Amino acid sequence: MAEAASGGAGRGRKRAKRYALTVLGTTDLHGHVFNWDYFKDAEYADAAGNAQGLARVSTLVNQVREEKGRENTLLLDAGDTIQGTPLTYYFAKVDPITAEGGPVHPMAQAMNAIGYDAVALGNHEFNYGIETLRKFEEQCDFPLLGANAVDAKTLRPAFPPYFMKTFRVKGAPPVKVAVLGLTNPGIAVWDKAYVQGRLAFPGLEEQAAKWVPKLRSMGADVVVVSAHSGTSGTSSYGDQVPYVENAAANVARLVPGIDAILVGHAHVEIAEQRVVNEVTGREVVLSEPLCYAERLSLFDFGLVHEQGRWRVESVRASLRDSSTVADDPRITRLLKDEHALVVAYVNQVVGTATQTLTTVEARYKDAPIIDLITKVQEDVVRAALAGTEYASLPVLAQASPFSRTSEIPAGEVTIRDLSSLYVYDNTLVAKVLTGAQVREYLEYSAEYFARTAVGAAVDVEKLTNAGGRPDYNYDYVSGLSYEIDIARAAGSRIRNLTFGGAALEDGQRFVLAVNNYRANGGGAFPHVASAPEVWSESTEIRTRIAEWVTAKGVLDPADFASVDWRLTRDGTPVF
Repeated sequence: MAEAASGGAGRGRKRAKRYALTVLGTTDLHGHVFNWDYFKDAEYADAAGNAQGLARVSTLVNQVREEKGRENTLLLDAGDTIQGTPLTYYFAKVDPITAEGGPVHPMAQAMNAIGYDAVALGNHEFNYGIETLRKFEEQCDFPLLGANAVDAKTLRPAFPPYFMKTFRVKGAPPVKVAVLGLTNPGIAVWDKAYVQGRLAFPGLEEQAAKWVPKLRSMGADVVVVSAHSGTSGTSSYGDQVPYVENAAANVARLVPGIDAILVGHAHVEIAEQRVVNEVTGREVVLSEPLCYAERLSLFDFGLVHEQGRWRVESVRASLRDSSTVADDPRITRLLKDEHALVVAYVNQVVGTATQTLTTVEARYKDAPIIDLITKVQEDVVRAALAGTEYASLPVLAQASPFSRTSEIPAGEVTIRDLSSLYVYDNTLVAKVLTGAQVREYLEYSAEYFARTAVGAAVDVEKLTNAGGRPDYNYDYVSGLSYEIDIARAAGSRIRNLTFGGAALEDGQRFVLAVNNYRANGGGAFPHVASAPEVWSESTEIRTRIAEWVTAKGVLDPADFASVDWRLTRDGTPVF
């Protein structure tokens, strides 16, 4: 029980009671329990000196609880917990938590041990289907919140919308804190196969406007929102969903009655951002603690008791850095066996490579390592469509250069090597597009390159990511031949587009083997989301790559590599 502080009294006046509360927050943990890179089989390291993992966060949380008094702290997360590393994949697919007598998810074990109070649902919580998510929920000692995750038929909440906690204050009435959880409307797009007809995801702003007054009427002295949504006000899925993807700042601006927002989803570091609410004129404090447990957000609240109730007098936010502390040995001991299982799994040898393959130049040159992905996708889709009415259609495939550092070394090839090439848990979908639609798709993809005049020096560090487009939203398309003229304006860059040696015909029909993120509108590529879907599966593309390599035994570029595209300027190759 905390002692109520007093201060600010004039002569003859009773001094006001005050209380200090600290809300701690993480987000986008993505299965990072330890400071370990399963793809490199080594301690995680980056140029900035960051460290990752809940074991580090546990140490930071212990420090803050010691400083502030555990009874004066609340620990939250803003979502994306159970997808993102081989550790989470292993316990979703290899030794699944859904099996009878199956294991307890390592993220549930770690977060229970650290003592999380509540966690908002992230979009990646749905990647393995609702059954896996519900099992994870059952294993957690804290609620998974999602006020805007509703039953598709009844529109009633499918998960708890909020969490309330009462803090006892010695010599004063208790302080009631409400946490509203909001998730991302993009789930309806990105995990359509799992949620369509079962769950709906309305906008954050409208659901916050519905719930915040209810929380206040229930006596909440403090309202914190944990939102799996960035602050930019933008969306990656175009107009497919009538709700904003990155809406956290909008919520702060439009919905009165919120004191602070723990921000997630965008994987950026925001120590403190202040947004003025348009209704009340009060500032709402936002903070986003990067991702992968590299940071911990602290919201320090000052409350004063006056006119019979508690009022938030001040809020400030700050970050603590996981690289400044060591792992909590309690978490290390708790999950050392699960960690060892996954290390052994990813180091299984599945084949032999005749030469080293790397993604270092894959953003601007047609690299064989990306051709491996498209070849596997083509083969899987062709086999799946055999004997159907679509079997006669040519199969194309898309793939993106997800990583700039992936390498499959010459010699023995492990699951770890192949997993590093395809870090996302995407699955495969087959869509039917026309030649004209494929051309527009390629034109949109080519906007990734910065316009570079003929004769101008080419700096590969400035050549890509035009308009802030990430690498994963640039697509190769295999099965065609084309040039991307970077001297031309966006929208008119695709030149000499051919199929089978002849100019591509607008009316010709193709099957496009595409990942589920892209197929459902991720990246807002034209036509693909609305194109007829003729096949899909739930096996990860990463698994298909491992199966393909295992079956071949030998990974030889002669079996999959081809130069389908190149960058040019006025017909002259850039490289």
